[in-house]
Amino acid sequence: MKFLIVVCVFVCGASANVAPFLTACKPSDTACLLASAKKAIPFLTAGVPELGLQPLDPMIIDKAGSREAGLQLDIKDTTVKGLKNCEILNIKRNGRRINLDVNCPNIQLTGDYNLGGKLLILPIEGKGKYKIKLRDLLVKIQIETADVEKNGDKFWKIANWKFTSDLQTNAHYAFQNLFNGNQQASDTITQFANTNWKEIYNEVGNPITSAIVSRIVKAVEKMFEKVPVKEISIE
Repeated sequence: MKFLIVVCVFVCGASANVAPFLTACKPSDTACLLASAKKAIPFLTAGVPELGLQPLDPMIIDKAGSREAGLQLDIKDTTVKGLKNCEILNIKRNGRRINLDVNCPNIQLTGDYNLGGKLLILPIEGKGKYKIKLRDLLVKIQIETADVEKNGDKFWKIANWKFTSDLQTNAHYAFQNLFNGNQQASDTITQFANTNWKEIYNEVGNPITSAIVSRIVKAVEKMFEKVPVKEISIE
């Protein structure tokens, strides 16, 4: 999800001193913003040490969890791959508000899980390794900024942010050691999950996506601490 770092630099124009691969844009020039974003993505995927930003792909999520509709799901030590292929579809800035739409065509998550309860209508339990593949995940993000004065310059901070997500094409779920290794029960629940992939994502996917977006927001906040507004915005 390198896309969120991109937007918070180029959405208002970039400082050539800090990120010379970005094009400065006026907030109202959405065509310029979008073009700059697409140009910048390959650079930012690798990380920007000058801004204290680590590489975004792969991303490591220490832990995340969901307590929804009678299902308890905890994941840890998760590796997220495929964020470098995300594409920014639309960008708008209105005052302190930044809106962007991003599509991620292929995201893969692997790690450890622990779950129990009901998956939609079926009972489920297990603990072990997991792998989830998400295809065409559309994420809409809204960021609210605020000004901070420091050493005579104005900087931005993130006052608030929120997002929605919609899985558009499909998902594939694979959990090892379901029902203490009962293969028949495991096959049944796995087939059910992959047949009802969208409903499953809607029930348990949001906390996982939130953990990814949250990590990106923290990276953006770190960047804002170092880059004055006058170097990233053409008003």
